[in-house]
Amino acid sequence: MQIGPYLLRNNVFVAPMAGVTDRPFRQLCKQLGAGYAVSEMAASNPQLWKTDKSTRRTNHDGEMEPKAVQIAGADPVMLAECAKFNVDNGAQIIDINMGCPVKKICNSWCGSALLQNEKLVGEILDAVVRAVDVPVTLKFRTGWDRAHKNALSIAKRAEAAGVAMLTLHGRTRADGYSGEAEYDTIAAVKSAINIPLVANGDITTPEKAQFVLDYTQADAVMIGRAAQGRPWICGEIAYFLQTGKHLPPPMIAQVRLLMSEHLQAHYAFYGEYLGVRTARKHIGWYVRDLVGGEAFRQRMNRLESCDEQLLAVNDFFDFQLVFGERLQYRLAEEKQAA
Repeated sequence: MQIGPYLLRNNVFVAPMAGVTDRPFRQLCKQLGAGYAVSEMAASNPQLWKTDKSTRRTNHDGEMEPKAVQIAGADPVMLAECAKFNVDNGAQIIDINMGCPVKKICNSWCGSALLQNEKLVGEILDAVVRAVDVPVTLKFRTGWDRAHKNALSIAKRAEAAGVAMLTLHGRTRADGYSGEAEYDTIAAVKSAINIPLVANGDITTPEKAQFVLDYTQADAVMIGRAAQGRPWICGEIAYFLQTGKHLPPPMIAQVRLLMSEHLQAHYAFYGEYLGVRTARKHIGWYVRDLVGGEAFRQRMNRLESCDEQLLAVNDFFDFQLVFGERLQYRLAEEKQAA
């Protein structure tokens, strides 16, 4: 799998998720087997470029290449300037967000709201591709709602503009994240274009990834919510796609070490006050399907220091050893009930 000059090690990618795919999480996913990861979306408004939130979102110091930044906005000139700004600051790939369904974003005519205005979409694509000398990619949805699906025309317009790769989420904006993703539109788009296409939406297991690739003939899959709390899932899927075999569940000792390293990188990135608070969701995702996970999450949310969080996480995983040396999720609950 290749994007411009960058040869990726596999075709299993991590989706850009606001509040999730910060630099520590992206780096962890790459270390654990993801072939590619994109930053949280950065606002195109230049008044926001120097804010703490924006600079963190586009911070790629020490990250495995290629370094990809997603940008969001509705003005072609601003988006072009934003793309140049990020390339000048180390971005090696620019991804344009036309997929976010969140009301706050869509009310500003950004994200998936742009799909209602194909003329503006074309102007944005042309402006950003002309502005930078790095690959430009596009993440989008199948349409605004089910009565107005226009992914095929958007895809053809993107290819004509010189976009290097497309990522298509198999839902409309109106669907949000509800229901099940549909893959017929992704298959139709793939058959109509000659640039790489990444399938996104409800890919939660190695078998589902294989099915989606076979059904749509997409070049890659992108994992979103399934990677929350399981950053090793991309490596598991990549291994299955290559061998047809499953990796064993991770060892509890490995996950405990991994979490400790993730949390320490997270605290260093955000500082203690913000780091402790933003780490809570990651910890909650790691433990949600384990025995005692919900009670632990509630107790952990009251802790106010990095040291307290780290100690609590280590103790929690010591408890998981009661059920074996490997993570067992639902099976552990069944054993405890028995």
